[in-house]
Amino acid sequence: MKKSVYSMCGMCTVRCPIRVEVENNKVVWIEGNQHLLGGALCAKGSAGVALVADNERPQQPLIREGGRGAGRWQKVSWHTAYDYITDKLKKIKKEHGPESVVLSSRGGPWQDMYKTFIHAFGSPNYTNHDNTCGRNTHHASLSLNGVGRTGFGYDIKNSKHLVLFGRNMFASLKIAENLQTMDMLDNGGRLTYVDVRQSMTGLKASRFFQVRPGTDYALALGMIHEIIKRGLYDEEFIDRYVSGFDELCYFVEQYTPQWAAKECGVKEKAILDFVDEVAEDMPQVIFHPGWNLSRYKDSFYASRALHILNVLMGNIETKGGLIIPKGPSDCGIKGIRNLDCPKPDIKRADGVGWKYKHFDKGPGLAHLFFDAMEKHDPYAVKAWIAMRHDPFTSMPDPQRQKRFFDNCDLLVSIDTHYSEFGWYSDVILPESTYLERDNPICLQKGPKPRLAVRRKALEPEFDTKAGWEIFKQLADRLDIGDYFPYKTIEELYEWQLEPTEFTIDDFEEKGFISLSDKPIMFDRQELAGQFNTPSGKIEIISKKLEDANLPSLLTYESPRKPPKGMFRLVYGRAAVHSHSHTINNPLLHELMPKNSLWINKKIAAKLGVEENDVVDVIAENGVTERVRARVTEFIHPEAVYTVHGFGRQIPLQTKAYHAGLSDQKLMVNKLDDWDRAGGAINLCETFVQVRLSPNNPKRSVEL
Repeated sequence: MKKSVYSMCGMCTVRCPIRVEVENNKVVWIEGNQHLLGGALCAKGSAGVALVADNERPQQPLIREGGRGAGRWQKVSWHTAYDYITDKLKKIKKEHGPESVVLSSRGGPWQDMYKTFIHAFGSPNYTNHDNTCGRNTHHASLSLNGVGRTGFGYDIKNSKHLVLFGRNMFASLKIAENLQTMDMLDNGGRLTYVDVRQSMTGLKASRFFQVRPGTDYALALGMIHEIIKRGLYDEEFIDRYVSGFDELCYFVEQYTPQWAAKECGVKEKAILDFVDEVAEDMPQVIFHPGWNLSRYKDSFYASRALHILNVLMGNIETKGGLIIPKGPSDCGIKGIRNLDCPKPDIKRADGVGWKYKHFDKGPGLAHLFFDAMEKHDPYAVKAWIAMRHDPFTSMPDPQRQKRFFDNCDLLVSIDTHYSEFGWYSDVILPESTYLERDNPICLQKGPKPRLAVRRKALEPEFDTKAGWEIFKQLADRLDIGDYFPYKTIEELYEWQLEPTEFTIDDFEEKGFISLSDKPIMFDRQELAGQFNTPSGKIEIISKKLEDANLPSLLTYESPRKPPKGMFRLVYGRAAVHSHSHTINNPLLHELMPKNSLWINKKIAAKLGVEENDVVDVIAENGVTERVRARVTEFIHPEAVYTVHGFGRQIPLQTKAYHAGLSDQKLMVNKLDDWDRAGGAINLCETFVQVRLSPNNPKRSVEL
């Protein structure tokens, strides 16, 4: 039997729309949704078929036997696993209160389900992975614009100039965004890329700044200085919608292009020429404020500076600029229902909202729960449920994390594969792969908002379940099932769509429902009310930051140079992998079986390291990872670089086991190194030593 199913990819968190062809419960073809992507799909999306075929993933619920991390598992039924978890949770609730339980996830469009579960249980403690991803960008936008990082979309296709600071978009792929960027370049648009190394994105750029690591903020300040000095800003937009502009003008007086060039290690003329280009292209200029911006001590302020550059361009709600996303109400229709339960009126254990009042309380900050685990302040944290979230891989120093998590009486991992955290957990609940499960309907805001849904293409290969079913069945056992008003996915769809004029059948034709035939644009003269700041304006001097005794405009401090014989460790993405999620995928493993360590050619020569040599990468406390060297001219000599997600230690994942280097294991004692203004962990503030390994085969022969 053959069938064609419109669905949503699950190989990374972008969740591109796809069409899947199935024959006899086997996938024979996957492509991007023709109506939205013209069939385009990345290597990861195409490798979804191998994810289903991979038998090195949890095939039924597992309960730990022996010590945590020992890898001894008892295969059990769902009934037994649910009973184990609910008995533990009820006991923890009775002894320590419901607030002692934390639930974390990868984030995304279905967070309402996870929040509903933990809030209904009685805990305010929902969190996600964003403390190691986009929190700095999110909080920077909130402090300036009054909306989070998804509060603007980017009309890249119609832009004349796209500026990316480390946003390596042709490695961290968003297919729709990539297609728009290629269209922009084909139409004569310009792409400026800023990074410590050359990349796939930099190769497509019309201008590339290779900067000294940690100086992004300096370059942005130099750009702001020159744009203001020349009067290359939208004065009418600023007068109407912006406060604090005079303070900005005074602040940037000292940060000249000459100063920025010296600080960043680039040419002053290149900065001046760049500003000439901006002058020609504005207002159709987009400064991307960052995606994964958990990097340096001032990355929050770097992102804030990039947001300010957009404000200077006057590019908000302009073709080729930043677009305010639209929803059902902007189309004159009612939206879908989402699961919901009021958050308990209890202090969050991470301090967000009461100790740290300037942070968004939604997902809080995952790394700030460790104090409560250790010190029981403001109360104990005794259980952690991770929904497709791997704290040990996403956050630094997993060995130290384990000491914190050992204070918990229950660790649960819900995931499609074995994560490092799952391997250390007490229970693993296997979620069906994205091709084997349905997900709730979600709203995708934009100039042309739409409803989207993931539909199951296959029956599960093993004894796995969809997330909506897992949380419903756990909720029923914990006497909070009324917050999940469904028994089947069809009942959930019907409940979600009840306020609208649509049915689930309306998704069949294209895989989505458009809520508007034409792009919706607001009148630029009537944007009052769009900026949810205390003043209602874009606040260059943020009341929220000032109330928290934090500067709105941070005086620049030059980043610390690596100690002699050491390098700043920076990390990134590859186009064929989604961090650790895909490392064991059979097809993607063939394309990239392990990572390497980029090191500057001149520096490597001094160390006696040649291309493909095995090197030891040594943290400041002696922790050592071993990997092969990639010697190149295209990385700053102060830095070494690797792709994140490798170096896994789960024996059942035979392809990923000990393959490559684990960067987070070198970030020793870096859980406490986080941005007090933006909230994110500073993941690029680690220094390492590199030396030719004594296990190097070439060296052994010479000896």
